[in-house]
Amino acid sequence: MATNVLRDRPLWLKLLAAFVLLLAALAVLLAFFPWDTLRGPVNRYVSEKTGRKFEITRRLDVGIGLRGATVKADGIEFANPPWAREPYLVKAERAEFDIRLWPLVSRKVVIPRLALSSPTLGLQIEPDGRRTWALGKDTSDAGTVPVIGLMQVDSGAVDFLAMHLGVDLHADVSYDTSRGTLPLSYRIKGRYKGQPLTAEGRTGNVLQLKAAGQPPFPLEVDAAAGQTRLKASGTVTDFADLDGIQATFDLKGQTLGSLFPLLGIALPETSPYALSGELRKRGKLWEVAGLKGRLGLSDIAGDMRFDKAGQVPHLAGELRSKVMDMDDLGPLIGLPPTERSAKAVEGVAPPPTIKAKRAPGAKVLPSAKLDFERLRAMNAEVKYTADRIRNVRDVPLDRGSVQVKLNNGVLTLDPLDLGVGGGKLAGAIRIDGAKDPADIRASLDLRGMQLARVFPKLETTGNSVGRLDGRINLSGAGNSVANWLGGASGDVAVISGHGQFGNLLPVFATLVGGDIIKFLLRGDRNVELRCAAMAFDVNKGLMTGRTLVLDTTNAVFYATGQANLATETLDFVVRPEPKSKNILSLRTPLVIGGTFGSPTGGVKVVPLAGRGLAALALGTVNPLLGLAATIETGPGQDSDCKGVLSEANRPTPGAPAKGAARAKGARQP
Repeated sequence: MATNVLRDRPLWLKLLAAFVLLLAALAVLLAFFPWDTLRGPVNRYVSEKTGRKFEITRRLDVGIGLRGATVKADGIEFANPPWAREPYLVKAERAEFDIRLWPLVSRKVVIPRLALSSPTLGLQIEPDGRRTWALGKDTSDAGTVPVIGLMQVDSGAVDFLAMHLGVDLHADVSYDTSRGTLPLSYRIKGRYKGQPLTAEGRTGNVLQLKAAGQPPFPLEVDAAAGQTRLKASGTVTDFADLDGIQATFDLKGQTLGSLFPLLGIALPETSPYALSGELRKRGKLWEVAGLKGRLGLSDIAGDMRFDKAGQVPHLAGELRSKVMDMDDLGPLIGLPPTERSAKAVEGVAPPPTIKAKRAPGAKVLPSAKLDFERLRAMNAEVKYTADRIRNVRDVPLDRGSVQVKLNNGVLTLDPLDLGVGGGKLAGAIRIDGAKDPADIRASLDLRGMQLARVFPKLETTGNSVGRLDGRINLSGAGNSVANWLGGASGDVAVISGHGQFGNLLPVFATLVGGDIIKFLLRGDRNVELRCAAMAFDVNKGLMTGRTLVLDTTNAVFYATGQANLATETLDFVVRPEPKSKNILSLRTPLVIGGTFGSPTGGVKVVPLAGRGLAALALGTVNPLLGLAATIETGPGQDSDCKGVLSEANRPTPGAPAKGAARAKGARQP
């Protein structure tokens, strides 16, 4: 009866029943199969296919599931290729891993989970693409690299070598369940990008190398590379590509410029810094939100983004300082930080070279070579604003802002806006770092700077003082501030209209005559400034005075001469022309010479000696006649201020005028 029932069933149902029985029998077979008997054949097969020794030293067991197999090996040794430094790719007490079966048909090795007990790993990659973890005989074939999702270790050591990337690291790891969610601790030492590196921290015990859909992997790190120190805590979703990062960080170092070899971000040289914020990474985009900290004596805050998706990485963001200290600007132009700035950040050793007291006669223009080659490493667009500037000393800066743009090696500071002495210095600077030496152009305008802010001692109660206007238009080639200015051409002009001074200017103005006695007798007396102009034509570093005039109610001062930016020397003659007849005047030209660092002043010997000899000769005849030689007949007249200012504002035609080309953007002269 039962036989008839089976005989009457459809064929497909019979086949299905047979298939189920076959699977059941196969499952029983696999469950009780003596897998360890295949250990020898497996060792030989893997060794032959990879070209290097593979051995499961003690026992092999395999469990088959619906999606793949789980392989357990007691004692495993897998040699490295002969060109590798370390003898083993992996050597472990035990290994357990899941492997997908279907990808094996197309020779793809997919390992969703890999667990190792007390492993020693030797990882190495060469410039030609060879890597020790490729499983084919051709280790440069990326297709033979296994895809590993989760990696779990308890304790052991890892060596990683990539000389062409500047990486040579050794890590020791240990596992302790009492550490909670971060049971795995590690210590790393070695070299990274040419600098000694040390690091330590804790992680979860399962590294998510390539595991989609898994919870974020916790990580803590305390690392030091050279003088750069990093502390960070957060999570990573993809450890192999360092993707899905969400972490808070604290970063310290001697200069942001040292991050270029470490991170590939071309930041400027700075004073020692301490920064903190929140770091995020999604794909090729790195973001820093809530950045805050210090650059030397200055505070800094803002948000930054670094996108590596394009052919050239791009840096963007906005930064602001509530207070910016002038001592922190030195490293931007090639000067070492001052002692105040170098020691401003706790926990950061001062740089080896701190700005010392300048020796007499030493050059003052920064001569350190600026690294313009870094400008080609990325593009950028960053805005910086300083609400207040302090410690300004000789230059009364109030505030400042600048838009920094970097495109294909061309750096522009445009617009550049500085508050100077109650006025404004604005314009643009363009540096073409694609050329060697770099082509540098500066076009700056000065408007409304108050003389009382520049020379506070000149201001007296109730007095009004003059204002300064001017411009700087210079262009040239150079790789430091000194050699750029030493070969630059263009023009420089500073002019001032009507104003009034207090009691210090008369002391200077009446050195040419007896008015100094009248000043001492009368005390404070205001001297009216009618106009002043200092204008230079600049040709290959030589500043030649075009218009050098100071016109006051007491006298007119005319000057001629040159300042050499290459040799940093001064050579000027000032000719005073008093406007009244005064007794006790030994009017003679004044000479200004020396260097920028040690200027000298005096009088021309020949005219002064002539007057002195005349006074001496006449004095031997009659003492009253001796006074006649010191009487100033007052040939000085008021200058044509309108003409003076017009001439000062008009550069001489010719080669020097090329410096007047605007520096904005990538515009060509």
